Amino acid sequence: MLNELTLNVTELLKDLIRIQSFSREEDKTADRISLFLQEQGVDVQRSGNNVWSIHGEDQSKPLVLLNSHHDTVKPNSGWTMDPFTPVVKEGKLFGLGSNDAGGALVSLLAAFLHLREQGDLTFRLAYSATAEEEISGRGGVESILSELGAIDLALVGEPTEMQPATAEKGLLVLDCVSHGIAGHAARDVGENAILKALPDIQWFHSFRFPQESELLGPVKMSVTIIEAGSQHNVIPDACRFTVDVRTTDTWSNTDVLEEIRKHVRCDVTPRSVRLDSSALPPDHAAQKVVQNLKLKPFGSATCSDQGVIPFPSLKMGPGRSERSHTADEFIYLDEIEQGVNGYVEFLEELNRVYE
Repeated sequence: MLNELTLNVTELLKDLIRIQSFSREEDKTADRISLFLQEQGVDVQRSGNNVWSIHGEDQSKPLVLLNSHHDTVKPNSGWTMDPFTPVVKEGKLFGLGSNDAGGALVSLLAAFLHLREQGDLTFRLAYSATAEEEISGRGGVESILSELGAIDLALVGEPTEMQPATAEKGLLVLDCVSHGIAGHAARDVGENAILKALPDIQWFHSFRFPQESELLGPVKMSVTIIEAGSQHNVIPDACRFTVDVRTTDTWSNTDVLEEIRKHVRCDVTPRSVRLDSSALPPDHAAQKVVQNLKLKPFGSATCSDQGVIPFPSLKMGPGRSERSHTADEFIYLDEIEQGVNGYVEFLEELNRVYE
C-alpha cells in the first residue's frame, strides 16, 4: 500500500508544481489538495487557502498534527527551465516548490492516509496543508489553530534530510532610523545621520548576547539594508537600516528587543515579535522516538511554521534545505519515498511510546 501511496502523492506533487501558488495566491493548489483528499474518502475542512482533516474522535487522546505548506516563493531569474513544468530527469523531480516544501507536503499526506487505515491509534491524527508560510503570513497555519484545538505534537514538514530539528531559531526584523539635521554638503552645517548610525550598526555587528543556546548557539544579528540621502549635496537627516535578528530559546523576541533598545540610540521598530524560537521539551514523547530510531536531532537556523505553532513541535522532511529558493529546484524521487517511509516509521514508533 505504501508504494502505491507514494506513487499517487508523487503525481499529486507534479500537479501542484503545474499550479502557480505564490503566497496569498494558493487557492488553486488548495483546490487540488482538497480534491485529492476527497478522492481518498477523507472529510476535508477548509478556511481560506488552508486545508485540513482530523482522524479520530476520542477527545481524551492527544492530537498529533502533520503540517506543511503549499505556497512557494517566486522563481528567480536563474531558472533554465519552466518552473511550472514538472520534469523528471536522472531520478530528480524538477519544479518550483518541489523541495520546499512539496516533498514534505505530499509525504506527510501519504503517511496520514496510511495511518488512518491502521486501526485504533493512541493519538488523534490531523493533516494540514497550509498557506503563507513563505511570508510568515497570518492567514496560514496560525489562522486555523483554534479549529484544531490543543496539539500535543506538531510535525512540521520542511526539507531536513529526514533528520529532526528539535529546536528552531526565531526571527525579528527591525526597522531602525538614526536622525540627523539636514544641511548643505558644501558647508559645515547639519548633523549627518549616516555618521550617527554607524556606532549602532557596528554594535549590531559585534554584540554577543550572553546565555547561548545549547542546540541553537548564539543570537545572530545582521544589518542587511541601509538607505540614506536624497542627493549628493544634501547632508542626510535620516539613515534607515534593517536588521535581521535570529533569536534562540534562551531569549524571547521581546527580551531581545528590550536588550537592543538599551544599547542603541536609533529608533527601533519591530515588524513583528510573534516568530519566537521553539524547542521540543526534553521530556516529550517525541524525544523518546528520536532516541529509539537513532535519529540525529539538531537546531535549525531557518524559520518555518514552527514559529507560529505555540505547541511542542519538531521539523523534519525529505529534501535538503540548501536547495530551497534556488534556480532549477528539485527533489529526488527516492527522497519522497524515504520521506513517506520515514514519517510512517516515526508515527508508528510514537504510537508505541504513547501506549
